[in-house]
Amino acid sequence: MSKWFGDLGLRSRDQVRQRLGSIGQLEVCLAHDRRSIKRLQALRYKIFYEHGHAIADFRTRLTGRDMDSFDELCDHLIVVDRSLAKTISRESPIVGTYRLLRQEIAERHAGFYSAGEFEVADLLKRHPGKRFLELGRSCVLPAYRSKRAIELLWHGISTYVHEHRIDVMIGCASFEGTDREHVARSLSFLHHFVRTPEPWRAAARSSRRIEMDLIPRNAIDVRRAWRALPPLIKGYLRAGAFVGDDPVFDEQFRTIDVLVVLPVEAIDARYARHFGTGTKPNVAV
Repeated sequence: MSKWFGDLGLRSRDQVRQRLGSIGQLEVCLAHDRRSIKRLQALRYKIFYEHGHAIADFRTRLTGRDMDSFDELCDHLIVVDRSLAKTISRESPIVGTYRLLRQEIAERHAGFYSAGEFEVADLLKRHPGKRFLELGRSCVLPAYRSKRAIELLWHGISTYVHEHRIDVMIGCASFEGTDREHVARSLSFLHHFVRTPEPWRAAARSSRRIEMDLIPRNAIDVRRAWRALPPLIKGYLRAGAFVGDDPVFDEQFRTIDVLVVLPVEAIDARYARHFGTGTKPNVAV
């Protein structure tokens, strides 16, 4: 990850970061220094703790940042709004972010974050020749969720996947809250219609596992169940992803999490054309 140095004179931090694409005044890039990491952690705090239901410990409340030991190991995609650059620092506010952890880095340290919820090690062992990438901590400010910020993040992921020759993407995706009955239709829809094929399954950790098959297949209104899915999960499924066997409770973030598995070779052709590094319609680089 590149760094910003003081001897660059009057050049702003925004000018030296690695740009991956832009749409209008929105731009996606890799976070370039420790200050950027702190800024995106503050965004995550706003989304997960202030707007969401996550439970903050003393350190998190004191700093106003969502952070953990994985942040130091990961690359971080950020979307910035250049139209709101501050006059003095000339820093554009971060409005969206995604955390990326490559397998070779994870294996040199504590493994993948998602391994705390799912038996990811077994999945990796079944695919020894594949290069895995974990996606996590995705969030976008509410005001930007209809302004193509999510599209830019996916474009950044596509570029990153291409550059690092990634074969499979995995990650946890969440339902807000911990009321299983409230999301019973959605969980049952995922179980019956988009369940992960056997070679790609990773069981939920038994201590945190909850039942997913709550409603019989023939009792599910497919259209209604689809509409009720969180936007992030729908985005993964449209791209060609699968969802694991059973979800888990995440006590810290007060969510119900499912494991998403997306082999690159399974990505829908429309998404490959739209977000692929060879053809980038509607995205200016």
